[in-house]
Amino acid sequence: MDIVDTLEALLFVTDSPVTLAQMAVPLELTEGQVEQALEILHERLDARGSLQLVQIAGGYQLCTKPHFADAIAAFLKPQRQKLSRSLMEVLAIVAYKQPITQAEVDQIRGVQSDYGVRSLLERRLIQEAGRKQTAGRPFLYTTTQQFLHQFNLNDLSMLPPLSTGLPLLQVEEGGLAS
Repeated sequence: MDIVDTLEALLFVTDSPVTLAQMAVPLELTEGQVEQALEILHERLDARGSLQLVQIAGGYQLCTKPHFADAIAAFLKPQRQKLSRSLMEVLAIVAYKQPITQAEVDQIRGVQSDYGVRSLLERRLIQEAGRKQTAGRPFLYTTTQQFLHQFNLNDLSMLPPLSTGLPLLQVEEGGLAS
């Protein structure tokens, strides 16, 4: 059994990014061995075919190469779920200021954000991450792996830096503007 082909099969059946450790355990390999095999798989896929190996949201995943996007979109006719400007504001604030309470989001925005927080929780772009040790013990919110995946980020360090003088929100659907 070829390890590279086995990794390709594992990645093919997953619907979310998989870490080196998650692949190493069932194959009884070290993370280093898995990483070497992934490098070979990456080169193999780059050379041929319609798939590519991407490192995203702290793991690895197979996806189609970008030049097939138009054909795939025409075939699937996906329903794009655009985020409204207010949802994007709340999401950007949580992304840059996490962990953060709803009251803190409200204070930054100057308006109530309960609808935005609820909507982002339902879309699994943010999550409750404990409670703040203050009066009332409000929930703290952070972004999720789904957020990283949707905005094509490997981790939060890939967020563009905030520039002073610019609005907090410089985020667009499908990616972050720099």
